[in-house]
Amino acid sequence: MNQDVIWDHFQNEGVDAFSAAGPRLHFLVRHLSRGERVLNIGVGSGELERIATRKGVEIWSLDPSERTIRKLQASLGVGERAKAGYSQAIPFPDGHFDAVIMSEVLEHLDEEVLEQTLPEVRRVLRPGGRFIGTVPAREDLALNEVVCPSCEHKFHRWGHRSSFDAARLRRLLETQFRVERLDERFFNDWEGAPWSRRLTGLLKKFLSARGLGTYGIARNLFFVAAR
Repeated sequence: MNQDVIWDHFQNEGVDAFSAAGPRLHFLVRHLSRGERVLNIGVGSGELERIATRKGVEIWSLDPSERTIRKLQASLGVGERAKAGYSQAIPFPDGHFDAVIMSEVLEHLDEEVLEQTLPEVRRVLRPGGRFIGTVPAREDLALNEVVCPSCEHKFHRWGHRSSFDAARLRRLLETQFRVERLDERFFNDWEGAPWSRRLTGLLKKFLSARGLGTYGIARNLFFVAAR
């Protein structure tokens, strides 16, 4: 299955899939400072770029989807600060960024691409720069496996290829970085959601925190690692 096809669809025709991402994106931007030069890899709906721009962050973007990049350039006027490309071959200079963000992206990469991506992230960070991101916590990939009715090919509905628990993520990050923070969080749209969804979110948070029920995908691992 071509990952680019899945990602291009969700970031354009299926952009509503990112409607609940607000709390996670606001949380990430709180870890950035005005005036910092930051690369976001994996644009999604472009909301992180908009939040960061309002804060005064110099935001740059990288995404495989040409359509997504063109939309971002048109809406925010970022010009060459937004480019189409891949995390394993980042088209920006060495030591160019204060921080690199990859939120809900690493799980889309297979082992080979993961091994190529982390040195690239390190390369474009200045000394002391931070690698910041999230991944789904302890996701059972089989639970979201679907089959194409035309060709019978089986694939993850969101294009995920990797699953992480805290130990695996730490080992991966430590091949290139010094891990400063790695913890498990639950993001929910407490303000914008109807009461029924807020109550469901509270129940999931309660059960997940106590290891009850199958709510792994509802929680995220958040990390900050330094070059």
